[in-house]
Amino acid sequence: MKNLFILCSCLFLCIEKSTAQNITTKTNEVSLDFSDPKKSYASSIPKISWNAPENETSFLKEGKINIAASIEAKHTLKSVTLTILDKTNNKVVGTSQVKVGDDNKLLLKIDRNLTLLDGVNEIEIAAENTDGLKASSKRTVHVGSTALADASTLKRTDYALIFATDKYDNWKQLVNPIFDARTINNELGTSYGFKTDLVENATADQIFTKIREYAEKKFEPLDQLFIFFAGHGFYDDIGKEGFIVTKESLPSDPGATSYVRHSGLRSSINNNPCEHIFLVMDVCFGGTFDENATGRGNEDAIYGEPLQSEIITRKLQFKTRKYLTSGGKEYVSDGVVGKHSPFARQFIEALKSRGGSDGILTINELLTYVEKLQTAPQYGKFGNDKQGSEFVFVVK
Repeated sequence: MKNLFILCSCLFLCIEKSTAQNITTKTNEVSLDFSDPKKSYASSIPKISWNAPENETSFLKEGKINIAASIEAKHTLKSVTLTILDKTNNKVVGTSQVKVGDDNKLLLKIDRNLTLLDGVNEIEIAAENTDGLKASSKRTVHVGSTALADASTLKRTDYALIFATDKYDNWKQLVNPIFDARTINNELGTSYGFKTDLVENATADQIFTKIREYAEKKFEPLDQLFIFFAGHGFYDDIGKEGFIVTKESLPSDPGATSYVRHSGLRSSINNNPCEHIFLVMDVCFGGTFDENATGRGNEDAIYGEPLQSEIITRKLQFKTRKYLTSGGKEYVSDGVVGKHSPFARQFIEALKSRGGSDGILTINELLTYVEKLQTAPQYGKFGNDKQGSEFVFVVK
């Protein structure tokens, strides 16, 4: 066999010898035995896909975890093995053969609840088909307080810059923005260790002065900046521009010089040297912060249904410019006195969830709370955001 080309996990492998070959990616390993020249390798190797845990590395306070995966094969599966390795002591603590029956020889699904030991656990699924082609895929799970403490060793700081206005010189007064902002400010500082900066009833000049102050900070590569706005907003249909209404904004201002333009805000935030920025806006027409935003939904009721270091480093490897607003091109409710705005209420509930068992609240997890609102929130990216970027709230 002079040359054999095999396409596997996006790798183009050229093999010139009749020897066994191992192909390894981040989580998948394929073993091919070429000792028998008569054996056909036309079929694909088994394909292993994880549903849970989705991430290659997970961190849990307790060792209970659900394992869910599927194995697909073009030729009949011969065997599937589930192995748990205690990486701390480098010992196998459990091995189980998954039954391959007549009805699942080409597609087999695994769904099991496991209890893992404290420390670092490696879960491996290995599959072999009748051609002798093997594939394996692994997930690493850190369990216990020692694993969770890893996050504190990272050189990183989370900042929160929060603007809220409910007292206006020329616009209708609001009841909840400062109440919402103070609650979020306290939750971020107490539960997630953010260095918070709360600015109440600011003018446009004070807002841009504070944003410039943060643009002059020296940020580390893993630092994050969370920016929050609560208050009035409006949209100019003629100029096709959205605005944040500040304390001194005028109701009749053709040049809109007394407002904060979304376009100016986008530019200022995007140019900030912090690598990871998440902007959240609980203001009317906040969705027009995205130049391509359109109105979505109508408001029928003001309240709808209601070791970490590795995972954090991986999630924060790309530049982040994300935004989340309480609505699209539409008015949103301020809510009832003392009950938060509908959007803020769900946002605060997400923060109080502490991100579940791993102590990390991601944007996707946060979205599951706010997407239940009657007025559909708008989520997206802006500026120099990179594919695969993320913003995380890490419990301290």
